[in-house]
Amino acid sequence: MTRDVLVPIDGSPLSYQALRYALREFPDASVTVLHVVDVFDPAPSASADVAPTYEPLIGSEEWYEQARELSAQLFEEAEAIADEHDRELATISEIGDPDRVIVDFADEEDVDHVVLGAHGQAAKESPVFGRTAETVARRATVPVTLIK
Repeated sequence: MTRDVLVPIDGSPLSYQALRYALREFPDASVTVLHVVDVFDPAPSASADVAPTYEPLIGSEEWYEQARELSAQLFEEAEAIADEHDRELATISEIGDPDRVIVDFADEEDVDHVVLGAHGQAAKESPVFGRTAETVARRATVPVTLIK
């Protein structure tokens, strides 16, 4: 029985489709939405309101504020989707390498299942899977569902 589902989001359409799938397919599970701000490649999850540049410098208060704003925007959309399904979400934002953060989070928080998009915004040219999806699918110790 699946009790805890993790859905990483990056603002891509597939990440939101993954959330819809998790809410629909795991009606009795708690769902946690995780946004990982990638310090080395901020563009994939950047919205139109947040410029995908390294200015201000990573580590500055302005950079962290932009990261918080981006996460808040993504969580607003996720919560609207959850409302459509009459569900509640836990939302968590982390900073780091998405591949590692997602796998570590799933292990440390005793997640039962990970549901994520097969590729994010940066990997649209990928024919099947993006780097993060492939890494999570290979390294996670729990079942992983990839949404295409």
